[in-house]
Amino acid sequence: MSAPPPTDSASDRPADDELRGALARGGPDEFLRVLGDVCATPCGTIHWLGADGLLHLAAHRAIPAEVLERIQTIPIGKGMAGLALERAVPVTLCNLQTDTSGDARPGAKATGMGGSIAVPILSGERAIGVLGVAQAGEREYSEREIALLLGAGRLLARDRDGRSNR
Repeated sequence: MSAPPPTDSASDRPADDELRGALARGGPDEFLRVLGDVCATPCGTIHWLGADGLLHLAAHRAIPAEVLERIQTIPIGKGMAGLALERAVPVTLCNLQTDTSGDARPGAKATGMGGSIAVPILSGERAIGVLGVAQAGEREYSEREIALLLGAGRLLARDRDGRSNR
């Protein structure tokens, strides 16, 4: 069963404002909490691309300890996050538990999550990180939800770019 969709496109601006406020108030951890509320997705991660060419975990929400160990660093092209960065497009699975596509890494099932999506965090057209969210049970992400998540990624990129220019 699908979770209720986030705000409709006419009211996406309040979601953007909520996310922007969350970043200002509490950084990426608060951002993931608010994003989880907006998108009805309890689990979330933010990975940034490092100078070493690996994705590095920067923030997480409701990720089991045994999974955290495995997702500290992710090679480009491996798993959903690595593929989202490599392709610079969202990678989504309706049910992580039954996936046979090979897009998810074997340890991903340990999250217990079903509907999962990893979207590139884009600075301009360049992927500089990955935002991932998931929920228990199957879920197909709508075009509107994907657009909202891509917009959330752009907010993260602008925040990070702004911090590095200070």
